[in-house]
Amino acid sequence: MKVTRAAGSKAFLRGPIAGALGQVMPGAPAFVWAPALLIAAALALPLVYLIMRAVGAEGGLWEVTIRWRTLEILGRSALLTVTVTALSVAVSVPLAWLTVRADLPFKRFWSVATALPLVIPSYLGAFALIAAFSPRGMLQQIFGGIFGVERLPDVHGFWGATLTLTVLSFPYVLLPVRAAMRNLDPGVEESARVLGHGPWSVFFRITLTQLRPAIIAGSLLVALYTLSDFGAVSLLQYETFTWAIYLQFNSAFDRGIAAGLSLVLVALAVGILLTDACTRGRSRYASKGAGGSKRTPLVRLGGWKWAGLGFCSLLSLLSLGVPVAVLSYWLVRGLAAGERFGSVWEAAVNSIYASGLAAVVCVLAAVPVALLSVRYPSRFSFLVERSSYLGFALPGVVVALALVYFGANYALPLYQTLAMLVFAYAILFLPPAVGAIRAQLLQIDPKMEEAARSLGLSPARVFLTVTLPLIRSGVLAGAALVFLITMKELPATLLLGPIGFKTLATSVWSASEAAFFARAALPALLLVLLSSVPMAVLVLADGGGDRTLQRVRK
Repeated sequence: MKVTRAAGSKAFLRGPIAGALGQVMPGAPAFVWAPALLIAAALALPLVYLIMRAVGAEGGLWEVTIRWRTLEILGRSALLTVTVTALSVAVSVPLAWLTVRADLPFKRFWSVATALPLVIPSYLGAFALIAAFSPRGMLQQIFGGIFGVERLPDVHGFWGATLTLTVLSFPYVLLPVRAAMRNLDPGVEESARVLGHGPWSVFFRITLTQLRPAIIAGSLLVALYTLSDFGAVSLLQYETFTWAIYLQFNSAFDRGIAAGLSLVLVALAVGILLTDACTRGRSRYASKGAGGSKRTPLVRLGGWKWAGLGFCSLLSLLSLGVPVAVLSYWLVRGLAAGERFGSVWEAAVNSIYASGLAAVVCVLAAVPVALLSVRYPSRFSFLVERSSYLGFALPGVVVALALVYFGANYALPLYQTLAMLVFAYAILFLPPAVGAIRAQLLQIDPKMEEAARSLGLSPARVFLTVTLPLIRSGVLAGAALVFLITMKELPATLLLGPIGFKTLATSVWSASEAAFFARAALPALLLVLLSSVPMAVLVLADGGGDRTLQRVRK
């Protein structure tokens, strides 16, 4: 009798719930939709905070948000976002082709070097640009006497901000495109060549079309990152919308106005997300048959090899060489002056630990969101996947203040703990993991999973034995992206970190704020050095996804 009651109770509870959820998530198993639903609720906290603050503003909110000055800054932000995104795509696609499909010398080195700019904070990149290329900068001092150049062009303004953000954010596009290009089915391209298409026609009609999900996912990250950046635009004196928000948060007594401006920024981010959704279309990108297990032959560059090396060298010099050279210069000066760097090693350990936790949490959260979006498309899955990107568009201080408010009022035991800090990292940096895993899922033929289910395997078993091994390269790319970005995060760490918890980013900031540039050099250089480790592991794992694909298909 007890068994009958328990079974009947479970059936009673399961029926209405399953029926209601089945209308918005058709066919999705509980291990997919349940965590996705919790993640969506958690990601909504900053938005709830902004609405509460904006509604509670003491008047003047509407006038501030619609005045001409605000609209002008909003237009400048949109112009910068579009330009940086377009340039990042233009740089990343040929770079991915060179490091995956061509016989470029030292490909593994270039693969790591071209991904490392992600770890350089935008304010450090802008500072290096100013120090090296300003009218009286290091370059003018070195070559002024040789070539007679008395003054270099001013790097401040739109083009300086565009250059800085482009060379620091193009890996957002490069990494998912490179992962997608490694897993393309070469049989499709071979068929196109047999039908008479030339190399350029095959690339634009076949290869570029199959790379579309990865390009769109990376472009979305670049656009949202540019929209939320404050460090580069402030140092290079280009007024953007984020600058207006920071000004209100720091100088205004009523934070409701700043919350209202942040909601306008959210609206702009929503516009970008909707544009991204419209450009995705309904095309299928999964490979068919066993052709994807073949290795794509490398293209012989011949005389163009030097042009490829020059392109990679110039890009690495601007994005990585210049910041490292400037920081090394300040480090040498500090060592010569007897500067001590005792606490930097503790900060390095804290950075690795917190970034590693953030990478694990973001990947675990991104898998159900990406799986729900790709395998169980519906309005609900669309909203869940789109909502995961909103935190990436908000300034870090907005997300941090939202969690400070909720932590101090509703979750006091978690306030100023490492758990709260990692939660903030997850809100801010979940999109890179979602984008990388989603792009990988789109290239997997769902018939492989259907065949496994037809053999009697449960959905969870199919995911663990078939889907998860196939998306391993996307998971690794997403984890590496999150690790790299978290290493340089500053506002959330300052506001939410445990008392006495220092990271390399906070060490750089505290030293730079006090104008101790030599003291900031070593932790900044350690950021680059330590972040090269996950990228090197990711590059060394190349080909592992192909071997897994072969084993599963057999």
